[in-house]
Amino acid sequence: MEPGTRIEDSRVLIIATTTGYQIRSFGEAAARLGVGLVFASDRCDQLDDPWWDAAIPIRFHEPDRSTDAITEALAAAPPRGVIAVGDRPTLLAARMADAFGLPGNPPHAAAASRNKLATREALQDAGLPSPAYRVVPLDSDAGTLARGLTYPVVIKPLALSGSRGVMRADDGQELVDRFERLRALLQSPDVRGERDAVHDRALVESFIPGREFAVEGVLTRGAFALFAIFDKPDPLDGPFFEETIYVTPSCASSDTQTRIVEAIAAAARAIGLWHGPVHAECRVNETGVYVLEVAARPIGGLCSKALRFVSSANSVSLEEVLLRHAIGEDVSRFARERAASGVMMIPIPKRGIFRGVDGVDAARSIDGIEEVIISAKQDALLVPLPEGRSYLGFIFARGDDAATVERALRNAHALLQFSVEREVTLLS
Repeated sequence: MEPGTRIEDSRVLIIATTTGYQIRSFGEAAARLGVGLVFASDRCDQLDDPWWDAAIPIRFHEPDRSTDAITEALAAAPPRGVIAVGDRPTLLAARMADAFGLPGNPPHAAAASRNKLATREALQDAGLPSPAYRVVPLDSDAGTLARGLTYPVVIKPLALSGSRGVMRADDGQELVDRFERLRALLQSPDVRGERDAVHDRALVESFIPGREFAVEGVLTRGAFALFAIFDKPDPLDGPFFEETIYVTPSCASSDTQTRIVEAIAAAARAIGLWHGPVHAECRVNETGVYVLEVAARPIGGLCSKALRFVSSANSVSLEEVLLRHAIGEDVSRFARERAASGVMMIPIPKRGIFRGVDGVDAARSIDGIEEVIISAKQDALLVPLPEGRSYLGFIFARGDDAATVERALRNAHALLQFSVEREVTLLS
């Protein structure tokens, strides 16, 4: 079935924690295909797009009730596929695939994929390269912990995404500082609002040197197929690990790329993932490929715009490919476009109130730049990593090769001038 062909009488269940760009992109792709969509989320009240057959309110901290609510709502017209958008929905998506008898991930594997400790344990048990690590309760004494470590180490939460809360410590004093920062983050209202006991512990592991890569692909009944390997050209050595540029195709050697794909496939098997989208992160050095995570979901948010696929003469989005995969189509004919592409996730320079940005038009005029999107809202409080969880915006570029794309992204970013005022706290 070629792109543009409508697929009647098919429904896909989208389970998400967002109503943003990627949800709209799924909606647009579904409209082109003639696929019906059902949206299950704790944010149904924010859904104002026209593409949904139904919206089912759920609560992620009540998985049993949410499973029952979705099963009951779709009993008369079950979906043909389930897709999780975001990390928290992966477990519920696995449960729903199981409930409807659809290909998906086993619930225990989905749970392990979003738990950094469970991932570490699974990879180590499978004999895959893994750093030394230990899990510590959040109420541990930081000073005592610091004296028992060999540095450098990385301290991280078990279940936050996007490098949030991930920090490097090179000595005992830094470890104490980082641990207190992580403890404060995990006790903040927005994290505690998830009502997830996983946030009561932290992971401390040896720092892994090397180049970092992101990998996008899909599992089909246990077989991993690669969509793209993204280079991360900026060094991610700490003290924090804010991602900035993704560029594909990778400039790594063909041997390195083969080893990366083999490592991701092996890690997915070790965790127990079986069917659905995969977004993975890894580090590569002279001792091997160290898989950091294998998430049972696609690349998040606006970043998916960096991927386009072709079949015959048609160009389609990642979301369309995933919808087709979810309803059982063979998507092996879809290949990533020949052009190089990339995205810069614009970092937040400092904490403060965002007043605006100059230079957007000049940045858009750079050769190769396709789009500059400022997603931060004017007058909003900006919080950088490791406590923050968002970016100022995104820059997208395409070109003949990865080096050209990377250069365009950097040149465009250099033209942006952000106005961020110091946050003022009023005393009562």
